[in-house]
This record gives sequence, C-alpha cells and structure tokens, in this order.
Amino acid sequence: MDTHRIKSHPILSVNKREKVTFYWKGEKLEGYKGEMLASSLFANGVRIFGHHPKDKSPQGIFCANGQCSQCMVIVNGLPVKSCMTPLKEGMRVEPLENYPKLPADDKMPEFGTPRVIKVGVLIIGGGPAGMSAANELGKKGIDAIIVDDRHRLGGKLVLQTHKFFGSQQACYAGERGIDIATKLEGQVKEHKSVNIWANSVAVGVYVDKKVGILKDMEEYVLVEPETLLITTGAREKSLVFKGNTLPGVYGAGAFQTLVNRDLVRVSEKIFIIGGGNVGLIAGYHAMQAGIKVVGLVEALKEVGGYKVHKDKLARLGVPIYTSHTVVSANGKESVESITIAKVDDHFNVIKGTEKTFKCDTILVAVGLNPVDEFYKKAKAYEMNVFAAGDAEEIAEASAAIYSGKIKGAEIANKMLSSKEPIPDEWKKTGDVLKSKPGKLHERRRIPEKEEGVFPIINCVQEIPCNPCTTVCPKDCIKLDGDSILNVPVYVNDACIGCEQCVAICPGLAITLVDYRKSPDYAVVTVPFEFEEGTINVGDTVITVDMEGNEVENAEVLSIKNVKANNRTPLIKLKLSKENAKKVVGIRIQKEFDLGSVENVDNIPDEAIVCRCERVTAGEIRKLIREGIHDMNQIKILTRAGMGACGGKTCRPIIEKMLRQEGVPEKEINVSTDRPLFVEVELEKFAKGEGKNE
Repeated sequence: MDTHRIKSHPILSVNKREKVTFYWKGEKLEGYKGEMLASSLFANGVRIFGHHPKDKSPQGIFCANGQCSQCMVIVNGLPVKSCMTPLKEGMRVEPLENYPKLPADDKMPEFGTPRVIKVGVLIIGGGPAGMSAANELGKKGIDAIIVDDRHRLGGKLVLQTHKFFGSQQACYAGERGIDIATKLEGQVKEHKSVNIWANSVAVGVYVDKKVGILKDMEEYVLVEPETLLITTGAREKSLVFKGNTLPGVYGAGAFQTLVNRDLVRVSEKIFIIGGGNVGLIAGYHAMQAGIKVVGLVEALKEVGGYKVHKDKLARLGVPIYTSHTVVSANGKESVESITIAKVDDHFNVIKGTEKTFKCDTILVAVGLNPVDEFYKKAKAYEMNVFAAGDAEEIAEASAAIYSGKIKGAEIANKMLSSKEPIPDEWKKTGDVLKSKPGKLHERRRIPEKEEGVFPIINCVQEIPCNPCTTVCPKDCIKLDGDSILNVPVYVNDACIGCEQCVAICPGLAITLVDYRKSPDYAVVTVPFEFEEGTINVGDTVITVDMEGNEVENAEVLSIKNVKANNRTPLIKLKLSKENAKKVVGIRIQKEFDLGSVENVDNIPDEAIVCRCERVTAGEIRKLIREGIHDMNQIKILTRAGMGACGGKTCRPIIEKMLRQEGVPEKEINVSTDRPLFVEVELEKFAKGEGKNE
C-alpha cells in the first residue's frame, strides 16, 4: 500500500490514519478507515475496477465525484460507486464483471413512510457558494439546512492547495483554497440556526415541493423547504476520442481528489487535455506531488486560463502545445501513451503532425457543466428556488463565494420582509470576480538601475487580483488603474526587501532583485512551492524567464521557509547582474522523449459517447443523419443515457453532436430527467417511520 501513497507534501499535512483490512478479488489489502474505496484501490495499485458486461472493455474511474458510474464495484454483494463508498474493516470487494441479480420477490423490503422535515431554507451543496449563503442566513437567525455528500463542508475548495486570486479584503485572496474552506466552514458552524447535514445526498425534487435526501447515507427523509437554494457546483465535461474510456483517462478534478484529498500517488507520468485554469492548476498540483507532467494540449491558439498559471508550468519544464488536439489514448487495458496533432483554423487535424508521448494517465480538463438538474426541476414544479455558484454560472471559486453571499442575503431579506438593500459593492465585486482573463501587457516600470533592492512584477494579464498591493508595508506596489483587474506595478524606491510580495503572490509572478550584497553579482529571491530536498543550498539550478526559456545556471544561496510565508519557501539565487531582472523561476523537469507515431483518425466513429452503455459516436451519428433529433428516441434505440449515471456524462455530448450535424436548436428535443438524480439502495426507502418535524 505504501508505494502508492504520498508520504510528504509541500503544502498538505500527512496525518496518521487508522488502517483497516479489506479484500479485493479475495486478496487481502490494507487501506485507511473512512477513505473512499476507489482511493484505497488506487493506493494498492489497482487501476482496473472491472470489465463492462457488454463488450468486456476495462473500467476505471472518471469523475471520482459520484457523477458517473465508471468506478462501480461489488461490495459485500451490492453494486456501489467506489468513489463514494467509505472503506470499512472487512469489506469484500469484487469487480463488476456482470450485473448482480435482483432479489427474489419474497426478499424485497416492505417500504415505510419517510419522515417529513420542514425548514426555512434548504441549501443543496456545501461548497463556497453554499457556505457563504448559509453564513448570511445564519447571521439573520434563519432556520436552514445545508446538505453535502462529503464528510465536511468545502466542496472543491478542499482540493485546492494553491493560493487564490481576487480581492484580499473580499474573498481571502492570497490564501490557499484548503484554508479558505476551513474558515468558511467555521463561520457556518457558529450559527445555531444552520444545521449541517454532511455525508448526506439529495436524490430528487418532487412535484409536491419536497426534496428527497439520504441523510447520513442511511435514512431517506423528505425535506419541505420554504425556499430552496441550489449550490451544487459543476461536473466535468467529457470528451470523445479514440480510447477515451481507457482506465487512466479521467477528469482533472478526479485527479485532484485522489492526490490532494486522499494523498494517493495515482500516476508516474500524466498528460493534460485542456488549457483552462482547471487543467493548468492540476498540472501544478501533480508536480507538487512528485508526478511528472509530460505535456499539456490546447486546441485554441492560446490557453484559456490565467497566464500566470501557464507560466508556472512552462517555467517548471512542462511543454504546452497550443493549436493541438488529442487524437487518441493508446493502450490495451489502460493508458500507455497519448497521440496529439496540430489543428488548422477550423480545428481539423493536420495529417503528418501527430506526436505520441508515453504516459500512464490522461487528464481531461475541457470545461465544466453546471449541476443544475435540481434547479430546473424545482423551477418546473414552481418552487421558491434560487441558484448560486457554478450551478448558476461557471466561474472561479472566489466568484462563487460572492454569488452565495449575495443570494443568501437576498433570501434572508425576502423571508424577513426586510427592505435592507444588498450593497452595490457586493454586486460589483461579484461581477468583477467572474471576469475572464483580459488584455496582456508588457512588463511595466522595471527599474533600469543595478543598485538597491526592488521587486520585479511578472504579472502582465488583466485578472482580478490584488494581494501584492495590500501586503507591502511601504506601498511600493499599486494597481495601474482604479480596477482590481488592472495589472500591478512598482511605483517608488522605498522597497526594503521584506519579500512579502514574493510570498503572497497567487501566481508566483513576483521576484525580488537585490544588488546590495556584492558589486559582482545580484541576489534574486524566487518562490518555490515544492517538497523540501527538491533543491538544496549549494545546488546549481537552471533558471528561466517568464515564458520558461533558459537564462543561466545559478547557485542556491539560501532557502527560507517560515510560517509567515504560508508554505511558500523563498529561494535566493546568485545571478549575473545583466540577467537578474530576467529570472522568474527554476526548471525542475526535463523534456520527454517521443514514442512511436500512431496512425489514427480524428474522433472516429468507434469512440465511446455513453460510457455506461458503451454507445459509440458512430451509432448516434447514424441516427442523427437518419433524421432522429429526439434524444429520448436516441436513448430508446441505443440505450445512451440509460446507464447508472443517468446521462450526466453523455447527454451534453449528444446535444453537441446534434448541433455539429447541423440540427437547428429548435428541432432538438432534449431527454427527460429521471425522477431520482442519484441512485439509492431500495432498502434505504424501507426504513421510514412517517414522523413529521
């Protein structure tokens, strides 16, 4: 078990946990009590969780968030999602090679009547938006329940080890997501009127304006809220290409869950598809965990995420291939390599440009879809319902904090018949935090002198961020304008070399150049968030500029790692005076060799669209071209969307295929949602005693 565990981490604490024994195909294994079963299997080197009954294709994980059914296994005779099943002593786990038989009629449970619980506000989702809303409701003493399917509140914040952008005053910019989660959760717990239902799953919204919830994963109850707030976040988009369902192809969020939450070293070499913030950040997290990043591919001419995130990877030695796309994931039972190729202006593959890289994991980070089915169903049933965070609009977590804050205050005002206005500043801040990456500038106001000490600011893109301007004790750094979107600049000669701006910058985009130490060389301080021992005092390292180009070799003079710098060690480098202002970071990863070139077609018909039922793109494309534009009919004919995930993964892809085939939007009939959005064991419905509260 220990060979696949992360034993130390530059940001995360590795705490001692209780070991338990379980069995995989009869083999005795060890895991940690309470961790998700999927993580325990990964920690023991198990990547293939079974083979699909239809075509015997190997099955692994994809979302690690309960949204798909790729990781289904049999535990003590029952099919469960391993990513949502806590490990217990003595569990007997088998691969899902064949669907289990239903119990005989005389073995079926007798169904009881669930409890009905009335509440002022029910919040579904305990991420940044849900917690912020609960905090506003709690301040007004409003009776509320916040439901989340994890053991604690925090949502995706608990996976974010990096420092956040945005406003330091408004949304904790400069602090790490994991720490922001703890602060917001603590605020919610202070309010007696807010009840936290952790380890509880909302499974459906009903016509009688009640919400079905599996409380503590054991008791099925009905909650009847006066107001319903949906803060369920987002799920990762899938992507159709040859080999897209091989074990080892999964979402970047799933990767962060396994690595940052469960401290499992899931891979040796990864390749990333998608240049948004999710993919760029996942690459950085991988390298912090000691996992090599072979490359990142983006179909657009430039990545869609923040430039500072891209620059961090480039400086560390990660190749970034823009105007490229994935052609195939290659391997028999799991990923062995990836083939990419250049694309033209119409995103068609340019033949002869294919490159193949050896890797064991491919992260799909091509965007997010809102988890909004609860909101849509509640609207259809004319409930008093609101949405916030990614369930309303996909944006950064900092924006979700403000979205939840505003919605919580609005709901409180309506319930209390209050005329207290929502501050205009809140709405302005919320809108700014939703801003996409803006205009690029040249580096500004870099001192020409080679004397004294001063910061070099390598943040050149308009993004919402201001920690460096608030932390400087001498007000040396200001935004170049009156908006938080303006880039920061160095404005005076009062710098004392305190290094606070270097330590707090979320993009690791500030260095400190000091000419005071010697007339012969300069000392440059750079941030370096990697495991102790990766670089040591006295080492000679390769320094790079903002874009990752080599500058010169430099000697490491000192490494400063103090509590005040929030787990950001600062490294002092000895550099020539002429190059000191160019250096931004240190390269730690070398280039990777290419493997053989695969001769494959782009998005072939055999690529899988519906993972649960193994329905191919060709099968669906054929029906569309025959004139079938009703997704329910496509479901009936192919079973696409009938699997355990309920179409959460394949439905957006089928809708996209209809549009790509030229079907007008008005002619597309979307598929009907199931009454229950999440699977529940039948016996859970049988325990109700019918008491109302």
